[in-house]
Amino acid sequence: MDEGDHTPRADGGIDPDDGDESDHSSDSEDSSPSRSSTPDADGFAVEGSETDESEDEDPEAEDPDIEDPDIEDFDPDAPTETGGDNSTEADPTTPTEADPTTPTEADSGGLSESDPDTGLNVEDGTSHDTPDVESIDSDADTPSISTDARPETAGLDNGGRDRSSPDVDFDGVVLDDDDEDNQGLFDDLLSGEPIFENKEVLRPSYTPHELPHRNDQINRMATILVSALRGETPSNILIYGKTGTGKTASAKFVSQELESTSQKYDVPCEVEYINCEVTDTQYRVLAQLANTFIEENQAVIADRLERLETLRGDATDAEDTAGRDAAAALADTEFDSVDEIDERIETLEDDADEMEEVPMTGWPTDRVYSTFFEAVDYHERVVVIMLDEIDKLVEKSGDDTLYNLSRMNSELDRSRISIMGISNDLKFTDFLDPRVKSSLGEEEIVFPPYDANQLRDILQHRADTAFKPDALTDDVIPLCAAFAAQEHGDARRALDLLRTAGELAERSQAEIVAEKHVRQAQDKIELDRVVEVVRTLPTQSKIVLFAVILLEKNGVHNINTGEVFNIYKRLCEEIDADVLTQRRVTDLISELDMLGIVNAVVVSKGRYGRTKEMGLSVPVEETEAVLLSDSRLGDIENAQPFVQARFDN
Repeated sequence: MDEGDHTPRADGGIDPDDGDESDHSSDSEDSSPSRSSTPDADGFAVEGSETDESEDEDPEAEDPDIEDPDIEDFDPDAPTETGGDNSTEADPTTPTEADPTTPTEADSGGLSESDPDTGLNVEDGTSHDTPDVESIDSDADTPSISTDARPETAGLDNGGRDRSSPDVDFDGVVLDDDDEDNQGLFDDLLSGEPIFENKEVLRPSYTPHELPHRNDQINRMATILVSALRGETPSNILIYGKTGTGKTASAKFVSQELESTSQKYDVPCEVEYINCEVTDTQYRVLAQLANTFIEENQAVIADRLERLETLRGDATDAEDTAGRDAAAALADTEFDSVDEIDERIETLEDDADEMEEVPMTGWPTDRVYSTFFEAVDYHERVVVIMLDEIDKLVEKSGDDTLYNLSRMNSELDRSRISIMGISNDLKFTDFLDPRVKSSLGEEEIVFPPYDANQLRDILQHRADTAFKPDALTDDVIPLCAAFAAQEHGDARRALDLLRTAGELAERSQAEIVAEKHVRQAQDKIELDRVVEVVRTLPTQSKIVLFAVILLEKNGVHNINTGEVFNIYKRLCEEIDADVLTQRRVTDLISELDMLGIVNAVVVSKGRYGRTKEMGLSVPVEETEAVLLSDSRLGDIENAQPFVQARFDN
């Protein structure tokens, strides 16, 4: 064979035995005992290494199926070389001097990369000493050639130590679960002592077991609804009062007492609560009520079926085992035979199959109404329907719902319905049909605002349960009550203020809630309210407000409507929005004034007429940030240079 001619191997590599003679030892007898192929720790045959004669004479050296005992004695600290996938490692028994005919790191200037297809050195084209394919037995006990399974030498950069060892250092990173200094994100926040015992007590959704200063209203509701426990139809009730005066809490408290008493005396009476600010159309109200009663009816049917199956089984067992007549076993029941029980079971199963839940959209309103009517009248009961924020329902869909509900009792056979409406608007009944107004407002209860002393009692009553002992200074509750009383006597606002103050104190890891936390909470709640109001403004109102902000930021005081309108037009052009008339912009300014965002006053200019002069009543930077968060107004900030140019002119 010509020099440099390589014989292809079965795996596509080059047989090193037929390669260039320069790749081998000067000894022409490659198969002599002094030239053995000894598998190293990885299962590779190390070519060209000088071995002892004792190893050459050992018959086990010729058998590839016998593991080399040197594998167990492999020194992990011995120097190793890597050369790609077919890298060779020095045998620890061989001298440290490299074979002069073997390519070394010094000869190639470092570790050379090899071509995976030819086995040639990428730089000089020489062949690596690669084990012959025929010398590798796939069924042998020697380790696989794959570098993925090299337990003794995996991770050569770690001194050849096994990564599965428990004391391995991963790139210098120490993973110690017992390190107390390694604090997580929430560890610092949890390190302090909690101030709250039960924070949920301070939320508006909580219904307390006692409502201070509302005994008169609660007793009046109870005297009206007590007729439901006698199986009679209670009068309809309308409850009025401003926000935070205890209307909903008192109504829910009475409802819970009513249901618990009905269970005590085994009277079918229940209360269904609907928030009309969420469920604000006739279809949704009727669908929600219908589905609620359908679910209850199915539970009643399931309970009756279970009792009938038990009764049927007892009668059948008595007839089969005791020899008694089934009619005698059913003497104390309403049934005379097993066939009657079967008929009743079949009827109940048919009723359950016919009860179809109402989808939240898609049905005609009259079908929804008839389904609700059948569901509520399936068995005998008295139902009190509590409609919170009832004015929202009337405002959205008119008084048809109230008319239908108030007239249902004349059509029902087994059930009775009473309506309890709760509203913040004292005048919403002025827009009702006279017939609805007369039937709905049979009883009216007004909840007056709380004064500071009453708010103090309410807060103290809740704080005893919400906070840990001695968590409040003496001036916290009076200050919260004073802040809430100076607005509308809003107990909900007072509770929010107390809860927010406690949260701020807990975040700062303070041990007690102090006056400064209440004042911080007051500022935070006020800012949150402004942010919510500004965020929900219509787009045109936001543009008008942004025009006012730009004028104030550029040093303009006593801003008039003409200046606002000029900037407003340029902002509309900037974001390609419709431009309203100046009269309409003036109306939008009045709405912003009513919301408390701007403070506008009408000023007379003598013979030049009258105009509105205004200024912002909210923080400039926070309000501007809320406006710019609107995707429609995202690029409106680029219009600011036009504002400056206007004043230069």
